[in-house]
Amino acid sequence: MKYLITGARGMLGHDIISVLAGRDVTPFDRAELDITDLDAVRTVVPGHDVIINVAAYTKVDDAETDEDLAGLINATGAANLARVAAENGAILLQVSTDYVFDGTATTPYQESTPRNPVSAYGRTKAEGERLVQELNGDRSYIVRTAWLYGQHGPNFPKTMLKLAAQRDELSVVDDQVGQPTWTMDLARQIVALLDADAPFGIYHGTSSGQTSWFGFAQAVFANAGLDPKRVKPTDSAAFVRPAPRPAYSVLGHAGWAAAGLQPLRDWDEALAEAQGKGVVEPE
Repeated sequence: MKYLITGARGMLGHDIISVLAGRDVTPFDRAELDITDLDAVRTVVPGHDVIINVAAYTKVDDAETDEDLAGLINATGAANLARVAAENGAILLQVSTDYVFDGTATTPYQESTPRNPVSAYGRTKAEGERLVQELNGDRSYIVRTAWLYGQHGPNFPKTMLKLAAQRDELSVVDDQVGQPTWTMDLARQIVALLDADAPFGIYHGTSSGQTSWFGFAQAVFANAGLDPKRVKPTDSAAFVRPAPRPAYSVLGHAGWAAAGLQPLRDWDEALAEAQGKGVVEPE
């Protein structure tokens, strides 16, 4: 199997390449492959069996005023990869997001739940999903994830630890609930999905369990040997941002069982291991 990875220099891209060590992998970052350029995509895809698309416009707030550019990358870029994958009989794995949902649920979103994004970023990612399904649905995986952290990029635990060295107390929102997910766990799950020759379709690549950003921050502090009481709860009204944040971003994992695979482990177990290995130490 020959793998082509877009967004290879990102946090998740780095870890996928690490998991695929020893295999035939062609990594591309944005400077090396512009996925919005159909001709460029047609030049590099032939000869590859699997395309893993990690490239994305992820500046959630900026997308509110730059939806055209976000859509060009998240929707048109995904469509280009899907179209060329279909032309070459290749498998496409598209990484997507919890932002395709509206965040108003009270029970985990299932893989089959209709998309209903409420932000510009969410709309562009939802359109990317739709186009992948339309253009290469019979040979594509869509893996939705959320609340990612890892070694090769800025993320929430790194920010919390950096601020812990600067302040006595931190205020963190307690009214947004989700599933912190270590990029290495997700990378392993993506490769396991491909190796298992699992049914094509939608899977939810988030850790098991759930917590709020406040609970996430307290766990980061505790794992670092810091007093978690230094983290104080607040609500979203204290941190108004251009793009609406889903209040509830918990994703269900029924798809893994149907494919004969275990879902990702609990978020707190993964976080403890990641911090124990120094993965999220501030730079």
